[in-house]
Amino acid sequence: MDGIIDTVSAEHPVTELLELLKPMGQMVVVGLPAKPLEVPAFSLVAGGKRVAGSGGGGIGECQAMQDFAGEHGITADVEVVGMDYVNTAIQRLERNDVRYRFVVDVAGSNLSAAA
Repeated sequence: MDGIIDTVSAEHPVTELLELLKPMGQMVVVGLPAKPLEVPAFSLVAGGKRVAGSGGGGIGECQAMQDFAGEHGITADVEVVGMDYVNTAIQRLERNDVRYRFVVDVAGSNLSAAA
């Protein structure tokens, strides 16, 4: 892989992710685990790999990212749930029973009427 965007906020091994990168690849960390990441220096130096962090961006940067993703067919793996499923979704999060990120579809709810 040329690049990885690491969105994981839980403690996780970074070594395996770095091994997926091609030489000169880059991993951008946007998740915020409670404990520091352990990054093996040899993996970085030997492969010319880079690790960077990003706290997000402003409206212009976010719009540019969305435009780029749309133009290149880049999508996210998500599980769309309705407002009536939110409590169950939270329980699944607590059990670590989630394969993708949840997206709550508020269409038809009181929230969509207020928008």
